[in-house]
Amino acid sequence: MEEYRRRHAEVWPEMLAALRETGWHNYSLFLAPDGLLVGYFETEDLDAALAGMASRDVNARWQAEMAPFFESLDGTPDEGIAPLTEVFHLD
Repeated sequence: MEEYRRRHAEVWPEMLAALRETGWHNYSLFLAPDGLLVGYFETEDLDAALAGMASRDVNARWQAEMAPFFESLDGTPDEGIAPLTEVFHLD
């Protein structure tokens, strides 16, 4: 988990640019001590944001680098995104 944290403290500038260019905003990752990883991001169009990143070479390279950190995934880590339904929000 320390290595995962380290890599995310040094995300490649071209990866950050690709995320912004494909509509990812307000993106955060949260890592629990037991390894549970929860990500949050906002986008106007989820399908377009995912497709945009899927078409980027930098994303393929990043996902290959991150794959060893994940267990029991079919495909790449970004293909394991499971949208959640908001059940409560406080402004």
